[in-house]
Amino acid sequence: MSAQLNVMNRSLSYFRQLTLGNINPYVMQVEDLTLTLLTKASEIKKELQQGVKKPFTKVVECHWGDAQALGQKPITFLRQVMAVCTFPELQHDASIPEDAKHRAKKILESCDGGSIGAYNHSQSLTYIQRKLAKYIERRDGGVASHPHHIYIMNGTSTCITIMMNMLITGEGACRTGLLTPSPQFPSFASIISLLDGVHVKYLLNEERGWTLEIPELQRALTQARTHCNPLVLSVINPHNPTGHVMTRKTIEDVIKFAAKEKLFLLVDEVYQDNVYSEDCQFHSFKKVLFEMGPEYSGTVELASLSSMSKGYMGECGIRSSFMEVVNLDSEVQTVLDCISSISDCSIYAQIVIDVFADPPQPGDPSYQLFIMEKEAIRRRQADHALLIETILNSEVGIYCCPIQGGVFAYPRIHIPPKALEAAQVLNQEADVFYCTRLLEETGILVLAGSYLSQRPGTHYIRLTLLLETEMLRKILRTITQFHRRFTSAFS
Repeated sequence: MSAQLNVMNRSLSYFRQLTLGNINPYVMQVEDLTLTLLTKASEIKKELQQGVKKPFTKVVECHWGDAQALGQKPITFLRQVMAVCTFPELQHDASIPEDAKHRAKKILESCDGGSIGAYNHSQSLTYIQRKLAKYIERRDGGVASHPHHIYIMNGTSTCITIMMNMLITGEGACRTGLLTPSPQFPSFASIISLLDGVHVKYLLNEERGWTLEIPELQRALTQARTHCNPLVLSVINPHNPTGHVMTRKTIEDVIKFAAKEKLFLLVDEVYQDNVYSEDCQFHSFKKVLFEMGPEYSGTVELASLSSMSKGYMGECGIRSSFMEVVNLDSEVQTVLDCISSISDCSIYAQIVIDVFADPPQPGDPSYQLFIMEKEAIRRRQADHALLIETILNSEVGIYCCPIQGGVFAYPRIHIPPKALEAAQVLNQEADVFYCTRLLEETGILVLAGSYLSQRPGTHYIRLTLLLETEMLRKILRTITQFHRRFTSAFS
């Protein structure tokens, strides 16, 4: 009995070592603004499962760019290679083509012990690094790419976090400032807050198709220098969420600006294989940088990010990405090698990179199926971009700029004054109020533009173009019908 009392007394006197009072204060600055809508969506899903009657039978998640969750089939050749790497006995399976078996054999030979279960070099398998460097050289028209400057990682968020850990320093007015586009995807701002950097927004010009303009960059930089030390310029091309694809002239102007103002360029090129408009072409920042000559190619520091979550691969769950650095100080790169070793890259992520960098070629057994699958995915995405633009722009009170690339549409929505007042009463952003009503009445989940750091006083929604075609048509019809009802109810 006395022993039990002693245990109870010890438990009553126990104080938690981690509380909101002593937690890292920078962690408290991180805010997931999307939770309001996502929580509401989860509540509705549970109600539907419990048999609660609603005007719809399921929640359709149109807010994210998870291709395979939305119905896209994985590339067959990739999954065959992964299967054989995982279970080498499949080398004897007649249903798997010989080129997939050969590819898996080469990958396994590059792994310690011939197994993907073994540890590998923290920066990635040298065999795959070299393949990726050759791919980048082909993409950039012969501009040299060095394997040691390439880091294969578990998702672009890992790349961004590692680079920001190296770039963000100082306190008070000396804290590092990072210029980032507005609008932009929310996780970038969260990482800046977590590392106690200063988020400096520059606005994109919607009237000119969401272009990045140098006078606006200069305004943001000049203002930022009054309260922080801006060192980093972040750009996204093609842009998330607007779908704008930068012209070569814009890229040259950005590089010149970074050189003049001595800014580190952090370039998100995740959507480089998602370009739809015939008037647009993807140009990598690195390619343009080196074609501008040694005045820039020998001085401007650059880190470019790419991902296999988008493009035609759509492998979001495997978390496969790569980063290439240019003009990094050699001693700093040694530090980067050490930091990247903390986040050992999954071998599955590297297998995806291997297939992406070196896909089946004409004459290979898997070539015809690979090309058919790849082109079908690209064609469908391009068709959907045009479909969204056409249907939404036919509705009064909704306007969508041409979707040149990426996997999202970002239409502006007109919200009547009475709806603005109703949102204010609920202490909600007006577009969150709009999206909540859309979700509750139709089961359609889209992202409110206010989560994406947009211009004050404007209202947008972000929706994906990765849905199945007939589902997308239905969703667009439902959104336009809802918009009419919403506008009428608050007119």
